[in-house]
Amino acid sequence: MHKTKQAAFTMLELVMVIVVLGVLAAVGIPRLDSDVQQQAADNILSAIRYTQHLALMDDKTDPRNPTGQPWQRSLWHIRFAQYTEDGTVKWFYTISSSRDGDNNVDLNEVATDPRSGKPMYHLAGSSTIGANESSSIFLGKKYGITNIDFSGCDTPVGATGTSGIAVQHVAFDHLGRPHRGIYNAANNDATLMHGDCTIKFRFLNYPDIPDMFVTIEQQTGHAFIVGQPDS
Repeated sequence: MHKTKQAAFTMLELVMVIVVLGVLAAVGIPRLDSDVQQQAADNILSAIRYTQHLALMDDKTDPRNPTGQPWQRSLWHIRFAQYTEDGTVKWFYTISSSRDGDNNVDLNEVATDPRSGKPMYHLAGSSTIGANESSSIFLGKKYGITNIDFSGCDTPVGATGTSGIAVQHVAFDHLGRPHRGIYNAANNDATLMHGDCTIKFRFLNYPDIPDMFVTIEQQTGHAFIVGQPDS
């Protein structure tokens, strides 16, 4: 009987395979981080532009508001808030227009996610995504965003939520112009942004991803990623 010789890898071939795998890993991991940042950017920009679109289609500007509540509170706005899950701060956003003039975001006041048909709403403090909540709004869960800083905007943060959760927001009027501080408005144009608003997003769960900055321009409300003017 003849014994069949079985081919085997030489030591040199094994070394070459290890080198190739190392190169692929070095190239692929930064790309994964880049994809996370780009997905977050696309989500946030889409949400801001959707808010502005709703404001253009649904005129909430009424200086003669008979309710006595500042009319700016009813403007369509995107509102970022946070909650703590397992000791980690996580951020989400809602898109809403107040019907009753208060500072709360109620389920019947929020926008519907055009992709899923679910409300862009979350009960702050809950650690789970409800079956009737849009998953797009969970920036912390989806992208590891654990800090959103509005200090680069010209108007102070407007208010805090009823549970003491910090909220930060940008609203739009019927002309698409951005407003800030609508929760402390006084039925005048003082909430109009008089400078560009640059918001910083930090990916603490992805230390290799640099901070991302989104600018919303005064007057036009045009939003873009800093460093990506065509975004």
